[in-house]
Amino acid sequence: MRARVLAAALAAAGLVTLASPALAAGEAELLQKLAERLERLEARNAELEKEVKALKSENEKIGQGLESERISQYEPELTARLKAVEKDALEMRKSAKVIEALDGLKAGASLTTVAQKPSGLPRGTADGNSQLSYRADATVELPLGPIGDIEHKLFAHFRMGQGLGLNTPFTNLGHFASAPNATAFRASGSNPDDSVAILAQAWYQASIPLPYGGFKPRSREKLELTFGKIDIFGFFDQNEAAGDESIQFLNSVFVHNPLLDAGGEVAVDANGFQPGFIAAYVNETNKAEPWRLSLGVFGAGERGASYQRSLSAPLVIAQAEKQLKLFGGLSGNYRAYAWHRNGVTQLDGVSKDNHTGFGLSVDQRVGDGVNLFARYGKLTKGQLPFDQALTAGAEINGAYWGRGGDAIGIAGGWLRSSSDYRRAGGEGYIYQASIDAGTPDFTFTPGGAEKLAEIYYRYRISPQFEVSPDFQWIGRPGANPDAKSVKVLGVRANVSF
Repeated sequence: MRARVLAAALAAAGLVTLASPALAAGEAELLQKLAERLERLEARNAELEKEVKALKSENEKIGQGLESERISQYEPELTARLKAVEKDALEMRKSAKVIEALDGLKAGASLTTVAQKPSGLPRGTADGNSQLSYRADATVELPLGPIGDIEHKLFAHFRMGQGLGLNTPFTNLGHFASAPNATAFRASGSNPDDSVAILAQAWYQASIPLPYGGFKPRSREKLELTFGKIDIFGFFDQNEAAGDESIQFLNSVFVHNPLLDAGGEVAVDANGFQPGFIAAYVNETNKAEPWRLSLGVFGAGERGASYQRSLSAPLVIAQAEKQLKLFGGLSGNYRAYAWHRNGVTQLDGVSKDNHTGFGLSVDQRVGDGVNLFARYGKLTKGQLPFDQALTAGAEINGAYWGRGGDAIGIAGGWLRSSSDYRRAGGEGYIYQASIDAGTPDFTFTPGGAEKLAEIYYRYRISPQFEVSPDFQWIGRPGANPDAKSVKVLGVRANVSF
């Protein structure tokens, strides 16, 4: 039928002749092929119309799905996948903003446990057996958004612990108040079973490039302003070889200047911190050997360090420090400082006077694995049981014996008794620590100097875990020529990251 229709159409068009009795064989074959092709075209056209309708319907569903933020299982797969990609991109963008906001964030945590056993304690000493303590620290340094060219940050330090070790007055070693276990910490009061966490430090620091308003990338000078609740030894009397009791020397006379720490000149609160303000000028014109000038004003004493009358009789301390490259380019730090306090109670416990003193702190590498240190302090005005102190020592890296993560430290100290202390003792002065400890009173005539020595070996088990056997010796404790030397054997474990 379709062929006859096609033939009539072609005849009308003059392409074939219908008057002939029969179509030529060639023309019939051509007509058949054309008819079949036309049928296929019509069938394909019908399929295309169905596909177009389906696509229109799919597009309508996709459009409706994209108008909604919800992801549904009844939506077209393309819509669901597009929404999932958008959601992931938004979450990544949010995470990127959080990461950007926390860029420069620094955090750390450590746990230090110490066990010690003394021998050769004075007569009448209580609790002279082994002592155990632990201390946990967590620090966070959070950078704030810059104010123009000024960079600033917040620092927080949390601390908790139990056990006062051999530092408690009931374990009277008869010495000049140094702490054989400088890591011991307890903020729970008189009950050793209680353990509480405190905000040990919380301070703000702004770093202002100089000259102010200049081109910051070329600035090699800056002014640093810091205020808040502070550990003064983080800014003054620092020392690379002897300044961290959790991994270096345990006795406090080797951790800080003995006059400032054991002598009590810093006059911190019961937990070892105090309010303060520090202004520092930093010059990095020579980046290899920068230098710094710092001035600090701190609340001091029983009330001043506890935010009560912090400005009535503050501690004022100034320090100059310089980094040098000596011994073939090895780093060394050289610091000199002086301090002044008003209205400090004297040895008689009644009269008050001003205290003034100065000190030095030096650490210098003399080899790839040898770091030497020394400290000196002198009280020029005021009364303390000892008025001069000298400590020196070294830390040697274990690379020399195939243990690059290990270290051995050795140090010695000399604390000279003051003339005021000797005169008081010569007049029957009763060593105050014996009264505080509730032990039998005893008198002696002080003379000379108390001497100390310490040696430790830091053994690295892993990058975060170290164990350190430690031995201390205290000779002529409290400058008592009749006192026996005291020995303290201990072991320290430190986990940190």
